[in-house]
Amino acid sequence: MERNSHEPTQTKINKVLIANRGEIAVRIVRACRELGIRTVAVYSDADRTSLHTRYADEAVYIGPPSPRESYLKIENIIDAMNKTGADAVHPGYGFLSEREAFAQAVADAGKIFIGPTPQAIAIMGDKQRARETVKKAGVPVVPGTEPGLRDEEILAAAEREVGFPLLVKAAAGGGGKGMRIVRSAEELPEALAVARREAEAAFGDGSVYLERLLEGARHIEFQILADMHGNTVHLAERECSIQRRHQKLVEEAPSPFMDDDLRRRMGEMCVRAAEAVGYVNAGTIECLVDKDKNFYFLEMNTRLQVEHPVTEIVSGVDLVKEQIRIARGRRMGPTENLLKPQGWAVECRINAEDPYNDFLPSVGTISTLIMPTGPGVRVDSGIFPGAEITPYYDNMLAKLICWGENRAEAMLRMRRALEEFRITGIKHNIPFHQNLLESFSFLAGMFDTRFVEERFSMTTYETEPKEEDLETAAILATLVAHRRRQLAGQIVKQSARDTSNWKWVGRWERMHR
Repeated sequence: MERNSHEPTQTKINKVLIANRGEIAVRIVRACRELGIRTVAVYSDADRTSLHTRYADEAVYIGPPSPRESYLKIENIIDAMNKTGADAVHPGYGFLSEREAFAQAVADAGKIFIGPTPQAIAIMGDKQRARETVKKAGVPVVPGTEPGLRDEEILAAAEREVGFPLLVKAAAGGGGKGMRIVRSAEELPEALAVARREAEAAFGDGSVYLERLLEGARHIEFQILADMHGNTVHLAERECSIQRRHQKLVEEAPSPFMDDDLRRRMGEMCVRAAEAVGYVNAGTIECLVDKDKNFYFLEMNTRLQVEHPVTEIVSGVDLVKEQIRIARGRRMGPTENLLKPQGWAVECRINAEDPYNDFLPSVGTISTLIMPTGPGVRVDSGIFPGAEITPYYDNMLAKLICWGENRAEAMLRMRRALEEFRITGIKHNIPFHQNLLESFSFLAGMFDTRFVEERFSMTTYETEPKEEDLETAAILATLVAHRRRQLAGQIVKQSARDTSNWKWVGRWERMHR
């Protein structure tokens, strides 16, 4: 979609400072190197030997391990840019990536912020302003209250305007922090207090608001790209409903819930939402979709997403390179909305946590690391044998992404890749992903945002499905089995002791001989 706009001045970028760490910093270094752009890494005391400091052309120390004294300290980042002569900064995700003050400080220093304008960040970062802005553009939003209300006003609005169940949400952030599900008026006061404390600790702002909880909803988001020449497109959707405590665990593109008409209508809505704030660069519109395929704007993430690789794989677009191209003032590569993703991609987040002990975070030293390879397999990671996993930062170790011609092949490749992935020295959630790929409902695409917490267990597989649901779910399992035979060239007989949900493949085939 193209809007009238003056022709922007093109700018050369010679050196990019990456205001981040871990796998996303490594990812950005690689994109810059392919573009012939030099890179600067920043690091705290805890990251002196990290992979991103080794891969970048230069590395600058910015402070103690605490993010508030290093990665979140704007003046330290600006100082590092000035010292190294970096003319642009890429914020990655998290940390300062959605801070209006940081984007403005970069501009005030005469540098290029590889991301949206401070104004767009400010509007979309303020949940109420975002809702009001997109509503004027005809975008549907989930019913809720405005942030900044006193507790007594919130309690009254919960009964009168929102209804139960509902969500208490932090106004200043995301990622599940400062968010609580409330099912009755009696639970609300305590949920407000906890959410306010958590939001204040995470974002420095304890403001919260209420939003109606859509039971059985799916979390589906659209990747947006927009340049300075008035072009805005979407690169189709990502399915992000496999979550635990509002933290995403598995993403895929496209969504098994989507059809062509829904993709078109949601995509058009997401483009309108981005254009409502004059958005430039990469961003993501997050939506909730109910069982009847009614969809609602949830929020916009004004940055690159953790799960961006699945979109890259099915679209053929390098999103980091496009971000840099747009920041230079050039026209972006994609010219039309993506309505037909190529193949299927699945991403599993490999985290340092124990899925057998309530996902308790794990710290320590990685003693052994063997990463999967082979056709259709990509690993984005910032770890290595001997790497120290500390309690100071997010516990994501790597992202395992697999592509297939269809969902069945992508799932088979992911199963194979997870079996090859070896990490010792710390606890990790690879067993969770392996168990998920045995789940009857997951294989059939029958899940929502509450699936992991309410219907999934690490100790047992799901109970036997209802007979009326068997046909729908078994079709997917049959396709997986058929693809497995194609790839292997022969049928591998399951052990008599195999009690996983792949047994439904056999039942379906026997029923329809």
